[in-house]
Amino acid sequence: MSIVRKRLSPEHSRAAALNAARELLIEAGPQAVTLKAVAGRIGRTHANLLHHFGSAAGLQKALIESLAESVTAEIGAAVFRARAGDHDPREVVDMTFDAFDRNGAGALASWMILTGNEDALNPILDAIQRLVDKISSDHAHKDQSLQEETLHLVLMALGDALLGAPMAKALGLPRGAARDLATRALLAAHLHDD
Repeated sequence: MSIVRKRLSPEHSRAAALNAARELLIEAGPQAVTLKAVAGRIGRTHANLLHHFGSAAGLQKALIESLAESVTAEIGAAVFRARAGDHDPREVVDMTFDAFDRNGAGALASWMILTGNEDALNPILDAIQRLVDKISSDHAHKDQSLQEETLHLVLMALGDALLGAPMAKALGLPRGAARDLATRALLAAHLHDD
């Protein structure tokens, strides 16, 4: 008996693969994001995914691009809400930290670097640069540039995603200590701007 598969448009097939890859990343880490695993999750063939992504590295690059675009869009919206006085700047910190920790971007970025696929990080770096360009156009900083503030926040979020829990535990600090430090730094930078 043959299995009848529902035919998907190339866009829907690609989107389904990226959603499955994102789920695998969060559930089992970057090493689990393989063409075979993603194909199995969405009921497609390995060859189908090769057609869309070219290789496992291509799938991972598309995943990181998708994550970068969605996360920077959310963070950008949070920045504008915080500027309007509607939200606490902690929202920006939490979204950035969550992107690298809970959404798996920190583990995926590290995996890419460690496996020699550093070019796959370009979508993250490009998305961050576009966000900084967008939000810096109407916001001057006196003591610290937005680029420096972004570097500080992203590096703290990445470090926290990779080592935050065991480091905080070893130092006898609460798990959210790095987020608290990042929030204080962000608030301090903006207090000096006024």
